[in-house]
This record gives sequence, C-alpha cells and structure tokens, in this order.
Amino acid sequence: MSDPMGFLLWVKGPAFNFALAVFALGMLARLVEIFILGRKTNYAEAKGGEWGPGFKTMLTRTVADPGTFARAPFNVVVGWIWHIGFITALLLFIPHIELFRGVLGIAWPGLPNPVVDAVTAITILALVATLVHRTQHPVKKHISTPEDYLVWTVTFLPVLTGYLAYHRLVNPYPLILGLHILSVNLFLVVFPFTKLTHVFTAFIARWYNGAIFGRKGVQS
Repeated sequence: MSDPMGFLLWVKGPAFNFALAVFALGMLARLVEIFILGRKTNYAEAKGGEWGPGFKTMLTRTVADPGTFARAPFNVVVGWIWHIGFITALLLFIPHIELFRGVLGIAWPGLPNPVVDAVTAITILALVATLVHRTQHPVKKHISTPEDYLVWTVTFLPVLTGYLAYHRLVNPYPLILGLHILSVNLFLVVFPFTKLTHVFTAFIARWYNGAIFGRKGVQS
C-alpha cells in the first residue's frame, strides 16, 4: 500500500468491505432498536385508520410548510439543493450505478456525466454555504456540536473528492480516486452512529406521528 495503486486496491477492497459491514450491521441494530421499543398498546377506541394518515404525513412533512419557509428560507432552499444534489451524484452517476450493480445486483438508468458534474459543483457550493451559515448564525453557532461538524465533513468529502477525481485535478489519478473511495468508506462507518441515520429514521418518525393522529381521527 506504499504506492497509489496499492492504496486504491486496499480502499476499494478490504477497507470498502469493512465499511459496508459496519454500515449494514450498525443500521440493522439501530432499526431493530427502534422497532423493538415500539409503542404502548392504545386501548382507546380508534376513530380512524393509521396506515393512510401515516403515509400522508410522511409525504407532507417532507416539504416545508409556509411557516417554516418564512422563518428559515435559507435552510429550506439550500438544504433542498444539496440534498437533491447529493442523491443525484450518488444514484444517477453511471459509474456509481455500476457499483450498485456489482454489490446489489440491480441497476437503473443514469444521467449524462456533464449533468451530474454540474449538479455536483452546485452541491459543493451549497454545502460550503451551509457550513458558513452555521458558523456565522448566532443561534446555530451556539448550539452546534462536534457531531454536527463531523457529519458535515463526512458528507462533504465524498462530493469534493469525487469532483476532483472526475476532473483529474489531482495526480496521480489512483491517489485521488483512492481518497474518494476512502471518504465514502468513512461516510459508511460514521453513518449508523450519527445524525445521518435521519435518512431512514425521519420517515419512520413521520409515519408514527401520522398514524397516531390518524387513529385519533385528527389531522397531523
């Protein structure tokens, strides 16, 4: 592993397998913990269903309400930009799709490389803007924790290194590609143990909220 090619083979082989195992086992443990906790039995008479309101709340809470947008337009707009950009680069970049094919055995159509490249550049700018906003906003600066900055870092690095690798802005190429894969491995390892788990748990929480209110026969 003393040379760039050896480093690349290590990060895409043993290191990636280790990170994938930590991610899978960590998320399984988190989800089992959530579902085992469950809810206390509600003996009150149901005045409505749970499934329909639960799924409805999952959808409606995904889009910010007018009040939230009025209070924090920057958070809503820039947040949507970088989330969409990150998902686009992850799921619609053809080399990434081929990786999913190799790991999961499934694939789907991707976007042209120049489109993903432009989206990635916008995502980098949006992520930098969120960091600057967090460090300058008087309230956010006060309540931010080391975990918040760790989450930002492990989210930002795969996007940045992927952009650098695509444009071959760092030589030798196996080095920057290896650093990109290493940053993805770090993201996978950190994911189950930080706020990044909201990617899954947020939808579960929204469904529960909607289901509870639906059973009561009221709007969530």
